Amino acid sequence: MPDTPAVLATPRSRVRVPLRFHDGYEVDAEVVTFHGLADGQEHVAVVLGEPGPVPLVRLHSECLTGDVFGSARCDCGPQLREAVERIAERGGVLLYLRQEGRGIGLYNKLDAYALQDEGLDTYEANAALGLPEDARDYTAAAQMLRALGVGELDLLSNNPDKAAQLRDLGVGVRDRVPTGVFTTAHNVRYLRAKVLQTQHTLPLAALTGLSAV
Repeated sequence: MPDTPAVLATPRSRVRVPLRFHDGYEVDAEVVTFHGLADGQEHVAVVLGEPGPVPLVRLHSECLTGDVFGSARCDCGPQLREAVERIAERGGVLLYLRQEGRGIGLYNKLDAYALQDEGLDTYEANAALGLPEDARDYTAAAQMLRALGVGELDLLSNNPDKAAQLRDLGVGVRDRVPTGVFTTAHNVRYLRAKVLQTQHTLPLAALTGLSAV
């Protein structure tokens, strides 16, 4: 299990960035970069609204296909859009983590997609490639939160592993707040696998009305 990070990260820069989404939603954010992150990746914190003593926080793993190109094979893009608005309304932080494909990278993720087209689920496809089901480590996320002065938070996530890792890393998670359910005909098998394999808090009943394409 993760241990409390021995090395402290420090803010490197802070810059105001106006965010604009395709549906017309707009919000101003402060984007923070860091020195000293454990994995050496260029993760960023997006500070939204006026964070209080227990801010709303999302750990969002980078998804080029979903976040940028709007892929319907996952729910990452809609989750990102939802998270920005919900965090801005309450005040908090979105950590955008460079962990494409649950940490296996873009090319491996696309290779896993090809295996999913042959009938494997998302976790079976990773295993068939000799890769972990989920390779993500949230040590850098804990460092970023400490650098921002966040000691306790409510976590916007359906994934119990994120909360467990943060707690093991010494971050207080008061509550885990589920995201919405964003189903398409192309991602319903993917979402069902997340519920059945890694106990994501998504209602199975909402994932039975569509058949995978």
